[in-house]
Amino acid sequence: MSLIYLDHNSTAPAPPEVVEAVRRALAETWANPVSSHGAGRAARAVVEDARTQLGALLGAPADTLLFTSGGTEADNLAVFGATRARAADGRHIVISNVEHPAVDEAVRGLEGMGFRATRVPVGPDGRVEAERLIAALAPDTILVSLMLAQNETGALQPVREVARAARALGITVHTDAAQAVGKIPVDVEDLCVDLLTVAGHKMYGPKGVGALYVRPGTKLQPYLVGASHERGLRPGTENTPGIAGLGAAAALARREIGERVRHARTLTTRLLEATRATWPDVRLQGPADPGQRLPNTVNIAFPGVRSDHLMAEVEGLAISGGAACHSGSPEPSRVLLAMGVDAETARCAVRISVGRGNSEAEMQLAATALTSAAGRLLNR
Repeated sequence: MSLIYLDHNSTAPAPPEVVEAVRRALAETWANPVSSHGAGRAARAVVEDARTQLGALLGAPADTLLFTSGGTEADNLAVFGATRARAADGRHIVISNVEHPAVDEAVRGLEGMGFRATRVPVGPDGRVEAERLIAALAPDTILVSLMLAQNETGALQPVREVARAARALGITVHTDAAQAVGKIPVDVEDLCVDLLTVAGHKMYGPKGVGALYVRPGTKLQPYLVGASHERGLRPGTENTPGIAGLGAAAALARREIGERVRHARTLTTRLLEATRATWPDVRLQGPADPGQRLPNTVNIAFPGVRSDHLMAEVEGLAISGGAACHSGSPEPSRVLLAMGVDAETARCAVRISVGRGNSEAEMQLAATALTSAAGRLLNR
């Protein structure tokens, strides 16, 4: 059968509207957007239009958004920039123990510089309890970073509740929303956050572009040094084609978001039903309640069947053995281990993330392919 792509949390394929926006920017507005001549002003207009499009998706004023090279840089800017700007106020950071490495490793770097961090554990469903995280706040806490949606399990975290409590104490709040934007409605005012990360290629935009929302009044120091691009907080010539593509992806997401949620929920429900019909003891990692995880994401394990063996055996499916950024590792997922999943089951886990181009018929085909491959491996 032809390839069924079920790895949208790794990268979502760019639709024609996004490809055309990138092509047009490369062909027609290729000048430096900081140049004052007409060609530069035309490129600047493309950048600012994209900023407006992304702001409309996030419920954010356009001038609160900084463009970056992707989600990792945005996370690093948020973590390093906020803590450096507020070091005189305290040196304590609070995160969950399932944050993306772009946050977790940044925090580890700060720990080596004399900051102290509390990593609040998640429960068996992969979600942190808001009350438990709030209880970890201390008089010298200056930053809380809690991802909106966990990239491996899809678990949705209680960002709103945590942010309201932390900001009432004067603590800066960041959320890595890279896996959530474009998949569920995301509004910066509803979430009550100070900083929010966007990654272009997770939401049908290009790779190599992202953004950081910065609430007015938030103390932030630049992480990179150079010229005064992006309000002096992110130096470097703006990636006009990438930014144009991100803007087009944001406009498309704004139009489609309700249908995307409905469609993805239908597909993942169908996939789980079809898989369990043949393999009843397949294990679901993450929230059992679909309302507590991304509608497009399921993390499942066939007991006794290692994920690397399954992916080598199954034909016609693009799936992941975990987070795409480190799925080549033979070690069990640290996220699943943090949830209390035993190491053997964690080695059997695969992440399936559907997208706008998938169909219900593909879910039946995918379930058949997975269970058949798992059965062959067990019988060898």
